[in-house]
Amino acid sequence: MLDEKSIQIVQSTAPVLKEHSQQIGKKFYELLFSKAPDLYNIFNQTNQKRGIQQEALGYAVYAAGEHITNLDALKPVIERITQKHRAIGVKAEQYPIVGETLLQAVKDVLGDVATDEIIEAWGKAYGYIADAFIEIEKNLYEETEKQAGGWEGYRTFYVDKKAEESETVTSFYLKPKDGEKIASYSAGQYLTIKAEIPGEKYSHIRHYSLSLAPGKEYYRISVKREDAHTDAPAGIVSTYLHEKVKAGDTLLASAPAGDFVLQNNERPVVLISGGIGITPLLSMLNTIIEEQPQREVTFIHATVNSQTHAFKDHVSQLVKEHSNLKSVICYSSPTEDDRTSGHFDKEGFVDMNVLQTNLPSKKADFYFCGPIPFMQVINQALNQLEIPKEQIHFEVFSPIAMLDE
Repeated sequence: MLDEKSIQIVQSTAPVLKEHSQQIGKKFYELLFSKAPDLYNIFNQTNQKRGIQQEALGYAVYAAGEHITNLDALKPVIERITQKHRAIGVKAEQYPIVGETLLQAVKDVLGDVATDEIIEAWGKAYGYIADAFIEIEKNLYEETEKQAGGWEGYRTFYVDKKAEESETVTSFYLKPKDGEKIASYSAGQYLTIKAEIPGEKYSHIRHYSLSLAPGKEYYRISVKREDAHTDAPAGIVSTYLHEKVKAGDTLLASAPAGDFVLQNNERPVVLISGGIGITPLLSMLNTIIEEQPQREVTFIHATVNSQTHAFKDHVSQLVKEHSNLKSVICYSSPTEDDRTSGHFDKEGFVDMNVLQTNLPSKKADFYFCGPIPFMQVINQALNQLEIPKEQIHFEVFSPIAMLDE
């Protein structure tokens, strides 16, 4: 445990680091990649360009400082981060250079404000937190490798089949090239793909939710093609997978990971998805149908229209076959055919009215995933409905703090 003086310094200066979090995050990654360019193979360069990882780092540093005497308060955050670290292959020996670089970034950004005493205290805090992460990740690596069908690092899979789910979403059915068993997973978890793309200097690692129920002899990931927008470039890996990878080609994957998982109980379930956020929730829905067919499920999905609506026919068929499954579809910009064909239930977005109208019980478990603005609305609505925190579960690929903004 840290000494009392260091604790006081860290907690009192955490708000200062939060105020300068973007600058510290930016400086940190500049320094890190100049010292260890091989780490480009681990970090998501698209998120780097968008500033997402810089913001995530700043939030994590502030939160760690604020809760330095009670890291249990950060348990969900720590579990999420350590799962991702295991998935991408972060090693214990990489922590020292990260700590050294972080302290240098703080010093460079804050200047004379970051006294030697402050830097020393934060150095001790980083060491304390790093030791906790290293121990957790060590156990995760061991559990992953020792489980039935498990493996260490990346394993070669071949694309058995590609299936178009909508105009922008394609599923990839992956089987192990070695023909051996594969590890099972919990509904909601993801598979990590390491793409070696011709012409790219570094590897690109991405996490894609598994969209089927577990227990198969193959994995299925369903990938949205991320097209270029005014404020963001096209997705490097998603474009490669959609346009270049075909049946028979190989991909590298690490074993399934993730802390966003379906809870094993009998409570009613409400699954709320926006866009490609449907993938982990579809895995949960498929799992419930296979393992708890009598469990009450409300499936709420929002997308632009039927052209972007992935898995529409699959979910519709499940609704016909299971009286305890209710589906609510919201289209933000339905086509004329959508309006005449009745492909959706509400024009617009998922809002408080949609949730209140379709709420089976305040005792239900709620799972949601989608774009950040969508998730902010859902999170706020569930809080206003006074749903207990322990019944709210979500998957987000940006700083958790953003949900409360």
